[in-house]
Amino acid sequence: MNILLFGPNGSGKGTQGAILQKKFNIQHIESGVIFRDNISQGTELGSKAKQYIDRGELAPDDITIPMILERLQQPDCSPGWLLDGFPRNVNQAVQLDAALNEAGMKLDYVIEIVLDRQMAKNRIMGRRLCVSDNNHPNNIFIDAIKPAQKGGNSVCRVCGGELKTRSGDQDEIAIDKRHAIYYDKKNGTLAAVNYFKEKAKNAGSGFIVIELDGRPGVKEVSEEVLKSIGK
Repeated sequence: MNILLFGPNGSGKGTQGAILQKKFNIQHIESGVIFRDNISQGTELGSKAKQYIDRGELAPDDITIPMILERLQQPDCSPGWLLDGFPRNVNQAVQLDAALNEAGMKLDYVIEIVLDRQMAKNRIMGRRLCVSDNNHPNNIFIDAIKPAQKGGNSVCRVCGGELKTRSGDQDEIAIDKRHAIYYDKKNGTLAAVNYFKEKAKNAGSGFIVIELDGRPGVKEVSEEVLKSIGK
């Protein structure tokens, strides 16, 4: 089973990807990890990409797509893969689609987690980390996992421990920049999503698009996607 997973930062995309990986025994492939691995291993594509990154530029698609395709063709991906974080714009969607077809790799599902921009931003900025255990989820904007109150202070809802925030979660400029790319329906990531939605309308597309409401909790969203896949 081969899947493309889309969703804005704050939508729980990474969590859902991990659930799907475990459920279907497929590789969860993140584009950022592919870049880091190629650069650290000194591959030919990684070396080319590093030249752009060192100049503060984005690596061009003719480097990025072969790098991703090479990862998807590795033996551990033979049972299937879930690609997360790519494509980020409509041009990349078109080129990735063509590359997969040329390589004879069938796409089975395109999953989009739908969440409005303000709610996605709130969820990022509402994250609170338990100092005792990072696996204790707390978020001031999600009712199901709101921190507890003790002595007028917010504490971990699970263990009552101290909470902290990550600096990146409070960087509104960085959050807005990432979301501006994702929510751009003309050239950004939503344009890539719409490319696959249009293609899926053709009888011979061979894949199914699944839209998920990202507002409910993790359990509800994962149950919905599994029901949609029929597993």
